[in-house]
Amino acid sequence: MNQVSFVRKNSQFKMVLACGAFAFLAGIFGASPLSAQTGVPKFEVDPYWPKPLPNRWVTGEIGGVCVDSHDHVFVAQRVSDVGGMDGHLEGLTGDELNAGQAGPPVIEFDESGKVVNSWGDAKILPKDLHGCAVDRNGHVWLDGSEDGIIQEYSHDGKEMLLQIGKKGVFDSSDGTVNGTPLNAGTSQFFRVSEIAFDPHNGDMYVADGHAKGKGGNNFRIVVFDQGGHYLRQWKLHRSPEEASTAARPTPHCVRVSNDGIVYVCDRWMNRLQLFDTTGHFKKDMPFSFKVWTPIPATAAGAQRDAMLVGSCSSVEFSNDPQQKFMYVINEIDEQIDIVDRASGSVLGSFGRPGHQVGEFMHAHTMAVDSKGNIYVGESVDGRRVQKFKMVAGD
Repeated sequence: MNQVSFVRKNSQFKMVLACGAFAFLAGIFGASPLSAQTGVPKFEVDPYWPKPLPNRWVTGEIGGVCVDSHDHVFVAQRVSDVGGMDGHLEGLTGDELNAGQAGPPVIEFDESGKVVNSWGDAKILPKDLHGCAVDRNGHVWLDGSEDGIIQEYSHDGKEMLLQIGKKGVFDSSDGTVNGTPLNAGTSQFFRVSEIAFDPHNGDMYVADGHAKGKGGNNFRIVVFDQGGHYLRQWKLHRSPEEASTAARPTPHCVRVSNDGIVYVCDRWMNRLQLFDTTGHFKKDMPFSFKVWTPIPATAAGAQRDAMLVGSCSSVEFSNDPQQKFMYVINEIDEQIDIVDRASGSVLGSFGRPGHQVGEFMHAHTMAVDSKGNIYVGESVDGRRVQKFKMVAGD
């Protein structure tokens, strides 16, 4: 890096310049300053991951990101959902299609970011792909937030191994998206958000209920065994005081920790809800946010609606056996919060709003590989996946 010296009598001026330059570079290429607590993970963006896509592919909204045991990254993206139930363009724009072509719905990258496989027929896949997960057998599971199904595929995507639910049918009073949510079906869903697996026995936990646009949604966790057989279910928790005042429940994420705690993103309430694996409610873990541009009382539209995306829309754990840290997407402030899992205290964060490398616009989903690196998928206006390398901690 070129160094420029300025002759000044006041040496403090030099120090201010140097510190300012360092802070500027750290803001672009690295993490925000973190707590001094020992071992807190620190991340920096890898600007060379992924490699340029082949065949002039263009990605749409990133619905899900997941990682297999070989640290291959799968991206589930929306390329053909035009004018979805929430009323915005989820597929590619006319300009994007003129200049390129839609990438396949599922794209697999190796560790270096090179595309090694791609697959998926949008007519068969769950509508509005929203999550992906890889089980202990290396099979890829997909769900959709405008459908009532989940699907299991072979690792290469050539074979659908299982489908739970009937495509286009919802667990509602009349089987449609406009029906009353039943929160009852043992083989049908109503707008699935995400899938997770118990790290010990392989049981599958399904976050059933993505609140968006027209129509309703379920708001429950449904549990299946490794073979896809129904086991149990429970709804998001609401205290008596919240029964009539809480925001529309939408379980946007689910993860199961090594010590048997089920973490669910209660998205529009800006918190995690913690349960044991039988569904017994343990506690709420709220996350704060800041709206940087004041919203007039009469405001409507995008700025006010942006608050609905939540300060807790996705969660992952650090790789140490105790999973001391959590990573939480604060979608309102466009950053990844690094959290002490036991207390819920935010120790630091990385990212900021924007369209440059290392910045986010609708950070939506993420996954962690065996080395502790984080892959963040962006929806709506972002439409890309970025890799953040762990450079300290864990």
